[in-house]
Amino acid sequence: MRILVCVKQVPDTSEVKIDPVKHTLIREGVPSILNPDDANALEAALQIKDKNPDTIVDVISMGPPQAKLMLRECLAMGADNAFLLSDRAFGGADTISTSRTIAYGIKKLGNVDIVFAGRQAIDGDTAQVGPQIAFRLELPVVTYVQNIREVKENSIIVERQLEDGFEVVEVQKPCLLTAVKELNEPRFMSIGRIVGAFDTEITVYNHEDIDLDQELCGLKASPTKVYRSFTPEPKGKGEMLTGTINDMAHTVVEKLKEEHLV
Repeated sequence: MRILVCVKQVPDTSEVKIDPVKHTLIREGVPSILNPDDANALEAALQIKDKNPDTIVDVISMGPPQAKLMLRECLAMGADNAFLLSDRAFGGADTISTSRTIAYGIKKLGNVDIVFAGRQAIDGDTAQVGPQIAFRLELPVVTYVQNIREVKENSIIVERQLEDGFEVVEVQKPCLLTAVKELNEPRFMSIGRIVGAFDTEITVYNHEDIDLDQELCGLKASPTKVYRSFTPEPKGKGEMLTGTINDMAHTVVEKLKEEHLV
């Protein structure tokens, strides 16, 4: 069995700041990390491999050359091979263009039984790329996978997270699954694998390698336009109330009266 995991290098959002004048993201000096949900997707693939040693787990990403470091982290976690789709032609891609490029990359690699992806990337939060890849590859897709119950020869049984519970879904292979953080706890990189990761060659493909027309990738093929990124104005500091329930209820009512809200 062969499993392919789609991963992305993203800015650490805990370090991201907003320019107070331009209201745009300040990316300079912000460290990059493996997208958290993608780490859960990779862990799910590796757990399947733990139970089925003949399984091959590969990772694929679209990004600039520096994304190789993130891919080496994936190798250090246990992935067997890493592929990077990197080309200036891919720059400025929205979810439509990104999913097309990754789908072409997957077609280039050939036979895959399961494609894993994270639910969403923390730098965009669209949750669109995984399902769009499935659409382009004509694969059945199950989103928000929170548990893998059983991997059969021709299908896989999973739990799909819902707002008020979950549903059990059996999907035929090949298929695409998107992972949520509740699925597992990603493993740490081992020292031996870290050393081996830097000895492993990462295959890099450009648009010609995957037979993708330049007009169908990157900014040229992206109808989505982002005009401004911003954070909401911070709210005022809250006030903690103490005392009995009746005392606190009385205080709340009085404060609402002062604001002419009641």
